[in-house]
Amino acid sequence: MPPTPAQVAALAAQLVALRDGALALEQRFGDELAAIAPQQRASARNLLHYLSVRRHDIRALQQDLSALGLSSLGVLEPHALASLNAVIGVLAQLQDAAPGGGHPPLPPPPVDFRSGPQRLREHALALLGPEPQGRLVRIMVTMPSEAATDAQLVQDLLDAGMDVMRINCAHDGPAEWAAMVENLRRAEQSRGRSCRVAMDLAGPKLRTGALRASGRVQRLAPQRDCFGRLTRPGRVWLTPAEAAEPRPPGLRLRLEISGGLLGQLAMGDQLEFTDARGQEHRLLVREARGASWVAEIEQTAYVEEATRVTARRDGETVGSGAFINVPEVIEPIALAVGELLILTRCDAPGQGAERAADGTVVTPAQVHCTLATAFEFARPGHTVWFDDGKIGGVVAANDGERITVSITQTGPKGARLRAEKGINFPDTPLAMSALTDKDLADLPAIVRLADMVQLSFVREPQDLAQLHAELDRLGAQRMGVVLKIENRRAFENLPRLLLASLHRPPVGVMIARGDLAVEVGFERLSEVQQEILWLCEAAHVPVIWATQILEGMAKTGAPSRAEVSDAGMSIMAECAMLNKGPRIVETVRFLAGIIDRMDEHYRKQRATLRRLAVADLED
Repeated sequence: MPPTPAQVAALAAQLVALRDGALALEQRFGDELAAIAPQQRASARNLLHYLSVRRHDIRALQQDLSALGLSSLGVLEPHALASLNAVIGVLAQLQDAAPGGGHPPLPPPPVDFRSGPQRLREHALALLGPEPQGRLVRIMVTMPSEAATDAQLVQDLLDAGMDVMRINCAHDGPAEWAAMVENLRRAEQSRGRSCRVAMDLAGPKLRTGALRASGRVQRLAPQRDCFGRLTRPGRVWLTPAEAAEPRPPGLRLRLEISGGLLGQLAMGDQLEFTDARGQEHRLLVREARGASWVAEIEQTAYVEEATRVTARRDGETVGSGAFINVPEVIEPIALAVGELLILTRCDAPGQGAERAADGTVVTPAQVHCTLATAFEFARPGHTVWFDDGKIGGVVAANDGERITVSITQTGPKGARLRAEKGINFPDTPLAMSALTDKDLADLPAIVRLADMVQLSFVREPQDLAQLHAELDRLGAQRMGVVLKIENRRAFENLPRLLLASLHRPPVGVMIARGDLAVEVGFERLSEVQQEILWLCEAAHVPVIWATQILEGMAKTGAPSRAEVSDAGMSIMAECAMLNKGPRIVETVRFLAGIIDRMDEHYRKQRATLRRLAVADLED
């Protein structure tokens, strides 16, 4: 049955209220809009209109509009006011009244159904470079250190479909970064393709510190079959401690011997020693290579630092020496639910818990936390996560020098925490700058080499303002900036960060799903990343979909089904980022194929519009 006049009037009133609310929010942010770059002001206005609508739950309204065969506002993001105007106009015709039900005519929307999506496409072009042939989504690839010396690797990545080279400034240094870019520029010239360079600021490191070494020991072991029978002796590289030679390919085990003993050896000699367990062992000398020898062992031995070794030939002693510079053994910290872990401000090596004979903990485990700010703001009850969410805990106490964490989550058999693992305090308001002294020192090299700089651990608009000021000082006003959304505070501040970013284009947003999942909770990641995509589309800001895309394939060459499905979802963004791995070239080619096929089916996903808490700019 056709709708009654009362039903049409009720729908029109709801839409007019949404429209008026959008215009009112724009007026309240007039000063902010005036400070935004003129060419970006329409996008900022559209973002404000969209945020106003998303402060409401309009799912029932969408259903009613759909029942009338009208637009349900499911494609609102790139042209919010134009969408509202269009539906209000149709309802006005149904009422046989002036558009808006007698309200004064609207000012024209900042963007329409054509110009809104076109702005996003143009902004992606400005930041990420030309669209690759056959697909809309670019592919960004993180460079391994080898890219500085292996020009063929860079060329192969470009041939496979790399559109943006990402250099992580937490690794290597300016000389290596320059070599990577030089290899890329040569590859571009030879292939007739262009590729942008993105350099990722290291940002403040929140990680576990070093762990105390348990001692120095080298395990020597042969190969055995499933029945424990010897199939191949263990091959050991023996090299003089006074002039050690590099281990050749194919030899995993290495020991240095002092005292000039190796110069006295001949093929077939035996090296006798007592290992860490008090067991007698022999190494059979097989092959000379330079000043070093290859020897074999048929029984598993544990060689300690300064272990004495005696060479014998036909039962006679040839000489003696000692194994030195044996590698340190660093045991990870074993943790179980209910135990305590002490985070220390003091940069001393960490260690596992000391236990009594019955296994009870006498002294809790402890490890250094690299970010001093955590000791100022962490409070009892705040959640703490370690190693990408593998270990969880709650702050039990904090005296400013030591944070006591009660472990609440591990794997079923406990967990093992190693050095240099990430720490997340999602509940703790860490007052710190996103730019560190290292970042400031790296920026001069970055502005010479890169097309865009990626701001890590951004939390507040002030972080972006500081970066803009530094780029101005370096004369890099046109440098692209990518905001990495990798913590809860950045997500909660995203509307304000987007408005601040539009002060100076070009700009993009990276959804750093690894840390973000830990910060907001793994169960909320899908919801949160979708909200980020919506807000960025409303601001006409291109998005980089990052972290663990086809990670298994990059490492082993074989993707899982879940990885392939996840990679297909990257077409919701303007760029997908792959991390480094031994099979990265094949992975780039594989991802390009997925994106090419998925682009033929749909572009961006659409959904019903419940209220978004993050849309409340004025709270």
